[in-house]
Amino acid sequence: MVVDLESFVHVELDMENNGISEVGNNLSALNEALFLNEEEEEEEDEDESGDDSGTDHFNSEKSGTRLQRSERPAGGNSNVPDTFQTSHLLFYERFRAYQDYMLGDCKPSEVQAFTADYLEKVVEPCDWQALWSTDVFDVLVEVRDVDFKDLKACVRLVLPLQCDTRGCDLTEEAMKVLLGDSGDKVPLQQLQVVYVLSGDFDQTALAVEHLRFFYDHIWRQWDEEDEDDFDYFVRCVEPRLRLYYDVLEDRVPAGLVAEYRSLLRSCSLCFQQFTVLRSGLSTDSDSELDNVSMVEGLQLYDQLETLRRKLHIFENPLLRYVLGYKGNVPQQCVQSRGPRPSGVKGVHVVTASCSSMQLQSLLSDRLLPLCCSEDTEIQFHRDPLSAVEVCHEGDVVVVLPGVYTVSRSIFLPDSITIEGFGLPDEVVIEKKNKGDSFVESTGANVSMSNIKFIQHDAIEGILCVRQGTVHMENCVLQCETTGVIVRNSARLTMNMCDLYGSKGAGVEIYPGSVCSLVGNGIHHCKDGILIKDFADELDVMPAIIMENNVIHNNEGYGVILVKANSGEQQGVPADPSEDEPAGPADSQPGGSAALLSSSSSAQSESTEARPDSESSGTDAASSSGRKWHFNRQLSRSKEPSCSRAVQDLMQHQIFVSIQGNQFRRNGMGDFGTFFY
Repeated sequence: MVVDLESFVHVELDMENNGISEVGNNLSALNEALFLNEEEEEEEDEDESGDDSGTDHFNSEKSGTRLQRSERPAGGNSNVPDTFQTSHLLFYERFRAYQDYMLGDCKPSEVQAFTADYLEKVVEPCDWQALWSTDVFDVLVEVRDVDFKDLKACVRLVLPLQCDTRGCDLTEEAMKVLLGDSGDKVPLQQLQVVYVLSGDFDQTALAVEHLRFFYDHIWRQWDEEDEDDFDYFVRCVEPRLRLYYDVLEDRVPAGLVAEYRSLLRSCSLCFQQFTVLRSGLSTDSDSELDNVSMVEGLQLYDQLETLRRKLHIFENPLLRYVLGYKGNVPQQCVQSRGPRPSGVKGVHVVTASCSSMQLQSLLSDRLLPLCCSEDTEIQFHRDPLSAVEVCHEGDVVVVLPGVYTVSRSIFLPDSITIEGFGLPDEVVIEKKNKGDSFVESTGANVSMSNIKFIQHDAIEGILCVRQGTVHMENCVLQCETTGVIVRNSARLTMNMCDLYGSKGAGVEIYPGSVCSLVGNGIHHCKDGILIKDFADELDVMPAIIMENNVIHNNEGYGVILVKANSGEQQGVPADPSEDEPAGPADSQPGGSAALLSSSSSAQSESTEARPDSESSGTDAASSSGRKWHFNRQLSRSKEPSCSRAVQDLMQHQIFVSIQGNQFRRNGMGDFGTFFY
């Protein structure tokens, strides 16, 4: 058979060429579409990844606003327009805005310059409306210009007048006079940008919000006068921002929040007094009045440094929970009920239900021995909280096996006994709602035994002995935050107990307290036992007995002592300025007189050139136009905190007796010291 292969091949090639051309056209069109889609997806991904809280300042192509509307309260007679809702930003959104866009790595003296540069890039310079909001009124204005250097906006009223007032009546003429007195300029942080659907003013609204939040919650009046040798964001902004959100999300105890705010007010008042005294320094340093002002200034500065150091402790997440607080809290308002007027002793039985066998066993084993010697009143309750709330001095609470749930703290202002009728795993008390400590004791002599306490969604410790004495035996403590806290002058005896799960220390021991720990297991906590030595003149060392305890599998140390920091302990290098010759001001208490120096570099140089230290001090105080400022020294509030393992802590005088204890698998060692 003869086959014409050549013609067959030509036919096949022609068909393939036609098909290939068609397929090629289709593939080219498909590739073009695919590449176009990929480019669009990449652009969308870049937009999404770069837009956190509207901090993508250079993305101008928006199809509409991405922010929500903040509507005026319903049912009111408001006649002003709605604004952008920007007050509910998340932590990471504000964090990124301050770190990446607004502040960066600026120093304290550069904060306003960096902020002005940030606003100039983001805020629309004119032709946008906003509400000028104060404590008294909200007035609609139009922004004509922005003075970024002074952080102010030049505005004019939108007519007819649109305003909301609180407790006063405002007219158009009154508002014009008010604006005229301020040169038609208002602070940018007092403006709330009017809501616009187009999205053209999203970045302006967010920038003004970041500015307002910064000066309301982050910036302190004394920050600008601090030393300029550290990153302001790392040292101040981040810890204060974290503290704000910890408070907002109920992660900080109410007492600590109250004390922090009180300290902040005291520090602000002290700084204002110091500033007034500094600005009023007389040009004649030889006058007696001027010398008195110098002494008062030194005293105010010492007080200010002490307050700032305490604020630094609160703002540092680690120090905040290591050092705790000593403020007044609502728990201390619970008053003791004292003994019953009739003199009858009370026995409170807690059970939801029980069998006849349990009741018979309870009667023979506990009720008869308790009631045989004197008249006794027996009451039955369904939960431990209701029983404790009606207890008087000397009462006994017997909790039968079961799982009991309480929704608030248990306060023990009287000397009572709470005991579980069974093994700890059979008698369980749980606390689930957020709040302060699980159990608060101020009674003179409180006893607890054979109970398991389980803590959920906690803010403070599982047991706080504020005053008086607590005896705890054969109990199980499943912690959530801090474990057992023994406050100043309080006493705790804890025998044969099991404590675990604390995100802080298992047991916190304050100065002046007495703590006896015998035969306990303390494990799977941040630290096992934390002992606080505040190095305060008024603080008394605690007295501690530790015998036959097993302290194991803790993340940090088995036992850690908290001490005040010092350059010698830490090995912190001395400040270079300390090498300079010291004048007579250095002889003042605490060396605070060295903190008064000239702000004029030329005059400072001439002062240093004088060999006589006394004449240099006189010249520094008498030069006109000078002002005091904080010396750039490494103060205690700025010293780095650290911890280190130690081997000789067992010989410390705080231990009355320490023997037979076992330490196993503690992450950082058996004993350690934390310097702050």
